[in-house]
Amino acid sequence: MGRAMKDSGVEWIGEIPEDWTLAKGKNLYSVYTGKLDANAEKADGEYPFFTCSMYPKRIDRYSFDCEALLVAGNGLVGFTQYYKGKFDAYQRTYVLSEFRNINPQYLQFYVSNNLPIEVAPNSVGSVIQFIKIGDLQNFHVVFPSLGEQQRIASFLDRQCTELDVVLEKTRSSIEEYKHLKQAVITQAVTKGVRGERPMKDSGIAWIGEIPAEWDIYRVANLYEERNEPGSDELPVLMVSIHSGVSDDEVKDEDRSRKALQSEDKSKYKRVYPGDLVYNMMRAWQGAFGAVRVDGLVSPAYVVAKPKVPLDTRYIEALFRTPSAIEEMRRYSYGITDFRLRLYWQYFKNIRFCLPDIEEQKEIASYIDDKCAEIDVLIAQKEQLLMELENYKKSLIYEYVTGKKEVPS
Repeated sequence: MGRAMKDSGVEWIGEIPEDWTLAKGKNLYSVYTGKLDANAEKADGEYPFFTCSMYPKRIDRYSFDCEALLVAGNGLVGFTQYYKGKFDAYQRTYVLSEFRNINPQYLQFYVSNNLPIEVAPNSVGSVIQFIKIGDLQNFHVVFPSLGEQQRIASFLDRQCTELDVVLEKTRSSIEEYKHLKQAVITQAVTKGVRGERPMKDSGIAWIGEIPAEWDIYRVANLYEERNEPGSDELPVLMVSIHSGVSDDEVKDEDRSRKALQSEDKSKYKRVYPGDLVYNMMRAWQGAFGAVRVDGLVSPAYVVAKPKVPLDTRYIEALFRTPSAIEEMRRYSYGITDFRLRLYWQYFKNIRFCLPDIEEQKEIASYIDDKCAEIDVLIAQKEQLLMELENYKKSLIYEYVTGKKEVPS
């Protein structure tokens, strides 16, 4: 038979064992915040410096000397680390200490897993931007005796350690597939897909050797700048550093669609399928792509119009390789990275390799097919990763709320 349960009175917790206790965080621990800016770190410092990242930095001073849980207040909101000794903390990192009737290791599992659940309903949208000190002070915590807390913490530590090994292998596998995908693209757009053939030096450092029959051009040989005004009826497109030009209107990550609809589009630029576009301020990060639908782009974008027939799938694949992105960075001007600009008068002088139009199509189709195969494998691994992460969360939740009992 299962153990007797009672209603906790907290919706997200549900039922708990009859002999468990419900309390607010402020009755179980004290909450402090760090006082330092994130840039206070010293690389060779003697003490850990906890910020809102996954790994502590170093610092040459300390403000705390205790057993504590460090809870990220923004960034990785709710991410919780345990430490005992001398340390310091960033001003948006919460320090839980002076524990009363609660095991810190048990509490670490409880807070990191459940705090986001409790604060999420009060967040704007689906993303938790930050937590406040009151969220931790009023956080609902359920717990058994100290002895059972220790058993639960030890059990979860073993189980989660095993899961973390599998999770890390899965993440590494995803990264390997992504590197393979990029390697396939780079090889195809600079060496072709026809197997062994005579090669020649391109004379371009970022490209290296190319097939002997390929030619070298400057962007200006094949493209000219387009500065055609658009109209309000056309959708506004965006260029992502991750995926090129969207086929849909700009998403919330850039600015809200509502704001765009009320914005004066008279300064926006008209684009056509086959055009190349890039964000002047983010080209050095990879904000470059080929247009596939009629639309508008921001005045901060450069639009390049083809002078001759080209397969823009090939051109886009070439210019989105890491070495091409670094070349665009080299042609950009500005005092710091965040002020770099790639103007047309500089971009048009970039040299690149080009096969004839038939081979461009052949390479582009090969890339489409190979990348589709790799994307399926990546999607399968990402699905497994999501299932494992959800299982881990469910495992922790069930044991720290008493739904399941640690085996004898």
